[in-house]
Amino acid sequence: MSSPLFFRTLGSLAAGARARAGLAAVLALAAVTPALVSPALATPALVIEVDSGKVLLAEDATKPWYPASVTKLMTAYVTFKAIRAGRVTPETLITVSDNATAQAPSKMGFKAGTQLTIDNALKMMLVKSANDMAVVLAEGVGGTYAAFINEMNSSARELGMDGTHYDNPNGLPSPGQITTARDLAILARAIFTEFPERADLFRIPAIKLGTNVIRSYNKLIDSYPGADGMKTGFICASGFNLVASATRGDKHVLAVVLGTSSGRARTEQAALLLEKGFQHSWKIFGAVAPTVDSLRNESGPPADMRAEVCGGKRKNVASEDDDTPSSASSFVAAGMGSLGDNVTGASLLQKLPASMPPVEVWVGPVPSAEALAAAYPPPPVKKTPPKDAKATKDTKAAKGKKPAAQTAIIDTSDPNAPPATAPAAPPSAAPSPTAKPAAKPAPKPAATATGKPAAKPVAKPVAKPAAKPATQSTAASQPLPNPPAAPSYPTVPAPQ
Repeated sequence: MSSPLFFRTLGSLAAGARARAGLAAVLALAAVTPALVSPALATPALVIEVDSGKVLLAEDATKPWYPASVTKLMTAYVTFKAIRAGRVTPETLITVSDNATAQAPSKMGFKAGTQLTIDNALKMMLVKSANDMAVVLAEGVGGTYAAFINEMNSSARELGMDGTHYDNPNGLPSPGQITTARDLAILARAIFTEFPERADLFRIPAIKLGTNVIRSYNKLIDSYPGADGMKTGFICASGFNLVASATRGDKHVLAVVLGTSSGRARTEQAALLLEKGFQHSWKIFGAVAPTVDSLRNESGPPADMRAEVCGGKRKNVASEDDDTPSSASSFVAAGMGSLGDNVTGASLLQKLPASMPPVEVWVGPVPSAEALAAAYPPPPVKKTPPKDAKATKDTKAAKGKKPAAQTAIIDTSDPNAPPATAPAAPPSAAPSPTAKPAAKPAPKPAATATGKPAAKPVAKPVAKPAAKPATQSTAASQPLPNPPAAPSYPTVPAPQ
């Protein structure tokens, strides 16, 4: 069925006799063509023309969402603005801080104090999606981390991204880090229209650092004809996100896909949406189509995809609000028809010739193997046992004592031990320290038993006490010559 926004948008944009005529035609066509409105998608999706900003398809495009690493588009945008303003240049050296090294992966892993150019940091951030490089750029370009975050938020307001707020420059989980598909499309379009000279940064298929080649997470590049950017993102709460760009001839289409359950799903869905965008024909209906700026963001908390994307059973847990389609974001432009049942996202992907070789990046002002080697922390030192005989003997002796202690601890703390035998455990372990003195008198009774005087009546009372020490000595001496039995019950630390 036709979406309320479809009619509201057309009504608000139709002005004058020509627009009213176009509107009447569209309304008449919508009344008889249910296929104009796409089937509901599980998560936000948006397709626009980059040059005009016209919306070709929008599903839940104004719902709050966690951006994840798609945040790095704004980090790049603010950096481009600083370069244009003359505050920095692409060759300006910036320094890896302790704060940068503390970021969670994905990251480059350079140690604090390492320097690299803004240009190389941008390439590493956009291709590798390096969280540490986003912080390095924020601190190096903004002067301070906080100042750069303020620039990100002020730039969002200037662009009209009123559904977006940033807490960090890389998209790592933060409750206040939110956006919408509509806002991401506005940002991506601004990058292409305001900084066309920087567009090639977003279509790099791989970078080469030393001998190591790092490929982009954007699998559309060199797989979908015409793909030329832009950025992926993922955290459990957001699902798999992608802002995808492609150009064919003079037509430039942008697709935003948020919250898919896998990287493959986001790639295939984006390919399908881009293809629909290229197949679309405006004809007479282009004049009354909404622009991405005309969409209105919704309020409320962002959706949390953790259970669906990262949960063990991956069950969908939806609230009543989630079950209700958003009337403010459902729109499909006239002229966007179905591609047919045989056309899927997967069928649109192919192995294309490499669009460019891996782009070389480096640390320092110029490429240097020595500088690259020095950029990484030294590997942890492995402890090796002493090689001299005395130390080895002492080590073995020390190891021989520890199993007895471990065995005693395990025996006395065993929750499965029967109550009746629990008091008996300490006496069986206690004779271990006294086993050596008990073992010395044992041979004398044994020798008496085998000698001639053993036949005399005196041997009977001697044999009885001798038998007890012999039994006691055997029971007490078994743990000593056989210490390897203890390691079968190792004390295992609790998992972290």
